Amino acid sequence: MTAGARRARLVDALAAHGLDGVLVTTLVNVRYLTGFTGSNGAVLVPADGEPVFFTDGRYQDQAAQQLPDVEHVITRDLLGGAAERMGAGGTWGVETHTLSVDAHARLAERAGAIELTGAARVVERLREVKDEAEIASLRSACDISTRALEQLLDGPLAGRTEREVARDLENRMLDLGAEAIGFETILASGANTAIPHHSPTDRVLRAGDLLKIDFGARVDGYHADCTRTVVLGTADAWQREVHAAVLESQATGLELLREGVDVSASDVAVRASLDAAGWLDAFTTGLGHGVGLEIHEDPFIARSHAGKLSSRTVLTMEPGIYVPGRGGVRIEDTVLVTAGAPEVLTTMTKDLLEIG
Repeated sequence: MTAGARRARLVDALAAHGLDGVLVTTLVNVRYLTGFTGSNGAVLVPADGEPVFFTDGRYQDQAAQQLPDVEHVITRDLLGGAAERMGAGGTWGVETHTLSVDAHARLAERAGAIELTGAARVVERLREVKDEAEIASLRSACDISTRALEQLLDGPLAGRTEREVARDLENRMLDLGAEAIGFETILASGANTAIPHHSPTDRVLRAGDLLKIDFGARVDGYHADCTRTVVLGTADAWQREVHAAVLESQATGLELLREGVDVSASDVAVRASLDAAGWLDAFTTGLGHGVGLEIHEDPFIARSHAGKLSSRTVLTMEPGIYVPGRGGVRIEDTVLVTAGAPEVLTTMTKDLLEIG
């Protein structure tokens, strides 16, 4: 789907919100609607009329290349320029969830008689359902990620530090074609695996350790998100028990990532599975989230989340067990929701690997 087609979807959505147009200032939403990848830009999308893109002089040439079919306004005062193009009246949506209070006040002052109201995350709602180009980029990011980890696990790990191994994995993703890493790699060993978002340290990996690796590549702006937990050497009974409980709970949750199923259903089912295994109290993180141009985006899987899943939504499914002072296991996949069985994009094995 082209940027123009995405803007057309947005125009269709404006009527339901009673808006005469929307000013999009959140950069990731600007990129989604225009293809612009610079660090300063906004796009005005009227319900009746042509869009207008605003940026400063640093990005004049880049905007001409990336948005050849959209009118450009080059100015250092993006909000003021947008206010002048809104017209003399009507109701316009603005992204109050990311626009600062001061910026909103300046915009309101310049907008005059125009009524400004929250845009109700309307672009984020559109971004939940991916088009073919987005899915292709996500597939590529996931493929690069899992190939890089498979390469890493083929080599010796014991005796190296967490930080060394994390950087090795990241370099492998870049060598395989990632434009960047999707986020800072979470690589934890031993008791550090009990820390859900552990930052790699100089701790040396040694035999008997659990090794938890949460990582992902970025391709065309789209992120992969994957976690695997392995054992250095031979797994003991406790490690096998915890890994099996997480794996079973994840399979239970994955089964419910289908079109038309309540977003909250998998959270309820995963928690029930972990409760039956006796580990629910050790599950202390969220279960999953949308992933795309942002590593964490709507929808978020939780019992409090209303609504049903839509086909072509891409989410993570990442239950875990974390026992302070002892260790933890997380298994995470990036998953495409379909009308039938969900498609797991991070295809690497989830078996408990015993790495030499």
